[in-house]
Amino acid sequence: MIESSSNTQIEKELGERLKNRRLDLNISQEKAAELSGLSRRTITAIENGEGCTLTSLIALLRGLNSLDTLDGFLPDPGISPMAMITSLREEPRKYASKPRKTPPPTDWKWGDEQ
Repeated sequence: MIESSSNTQIEKELGERLKNRRLDLNISQEKAAELSGLSRRTITAIENGEGCTLTSLIALLRGLNSLDTLDGFLPDPGISPMAMITSLREEPRKYASKPRKTPPPTDWKWGDEQ
């Protein structure tokens, strides 16, 4: 359902969910503003789906003691098994490599050509 929603619709949905979280915790907008370091107007704007900065979203989640919800939103991928094996054998890469040049064509032959 959310995949077919517009950005504005998703902002409104996220705002509604944040508002419900705040109300579940029985916290007023004024108290949420105090806990997060944001203004009450910013809290209202976020809850109404009027957009916010990433910093404001993080501050509000911190104020609502809900930063752990970010793990469900975008979990840490961890280290892949191949990366673990590679890291045991090699020094970590410090630079990207340059594209390799293709060698110029040669007139080399097997020697059995007529």
